[in-house]
Amino acid sequence: MPGDAVRASLRTQRFEEDKIVATTVPPVQVAAVPSAHPYVTAVADPARVRLLADPPPPGAPAGQWWPPQVLLPEWLEAHAAEFDLVHVHFGIESYTADELALTVAALERLGKPLVYTVHDLENPQLSSQDAHRAGLAVLAHAADELITLTASAADEVAAITGRTATVVAHPTLLGEAERPVGTAHDTVRVGVHLRDLRPNIDGVATTATLVRAIADLRAQGARIEGVVRMNERVRDEEAAASIVLLAEGCDGVRIERGPRQDDDELAAWLADLDACLLPYRHGTQSGWAELCYDLAVPVVGTRVGHMAAQHPTDFHTFDLGEPLSLERAVIDATSPAWSVPGSRRRAAEIERRRTERLRELEHVRHAHVEVYRRVLARELAA
Repeated sequence: MPGDAVRASLRTQRFEEDKIVATTVPPVQVAAVPSAHPYVTAVADPARVRLLADPPPPGAPAGQWWPPQVLLPEWLEAHAAEFDLVHVHFGIESYTADELALTVAALERLGKPLVYTVHDLENPQLSSQDAHRAGLAVLAHAADELITLTASAADEVAAITGRTATVVAHPTLLGEAERPVGTAHDTVRVGVHLRDLRPNIDGVATTATLVRAIADLRAQGARIEGVVRMNERVRDEEAAASIVLLAEGCDGVRIERGPRQDDDELAAWLADLDACLLPYRHGTQSGWAELCYDLAVPVVGTRVGHMAAQHPTDFHTFDLGEPLSLERAVIDATSPAWSVPGSRRRAAEIERRRTERLRELEHVRHAHVEVYRRVLARELAA
């Protein structure tokens, strides 16, 4: 039997064995930080993992999980019987490094393992990274296991913390949902969504670079347009005003501003693009790159973090302030036939990826269960 067939057979056997175990072994009780997050719920195998609900912070609106109560020593002490381990994903910016040290100490007293997924070596919600790096250092040093999403990010984790992280890819968050294929149009449409202009989004420089690139390409005869979208409510109204001014009078670039889109609206907006431009000045991984991959929308992004390593063949780099680099990246990104919205080839590529990603999701869930088993086995042996 060829090697690939043997490996496939072994994987199938392993998953079948896991299904049998799942019916006889109680699920791992995980206090996730946060729990109600699409990524966190996606990677938790519903047959083998039970996520505790996010404790509501006092006085917070319904549905708000931050500041995460699970990281408070008093919460851990009061609810220790309800969970087997704590798994931190996001939200550590809510606490100082000293406060996180108290969290770690409480977990050690209780004999509860800590798993930390290093999504953010740089926090997208912050401009200065000093406090984030200090908190990251506390958790990375104390965690029983570290996880990250790409091999290059794992290399950086090792360089910064001296720890080895298990690499587990970012899975699809769309599940079995039908993927939109977009609507056909007679121009190449490059879109950038600036959302609420959070600190790691350079809306002004990205828009300025896009405006110049679109003007150059149209002057060369290209049928191309740029779309810049922002939420109605943004964190920096001065930057928003500058973005609008940059696009005014520029043939081929339009500004959209509206309410925050829900998941379905965002997917439909992205599906209408020939290429999606990512506007980051700093960051580590990108959930948007994952969604674009699921929708077969090529990505054009800056050289920050490890986003290009998530789906390298779909990621085309450019430099802020260098319109020629953006022009070249857009041309490269839109050259595959499947990049055209509404086409049969895009629909076929989306379906191919859907099958691939659902298979990958099973492996991602299995990898998380394996991490949980290891830390719990070590705790029992201690």
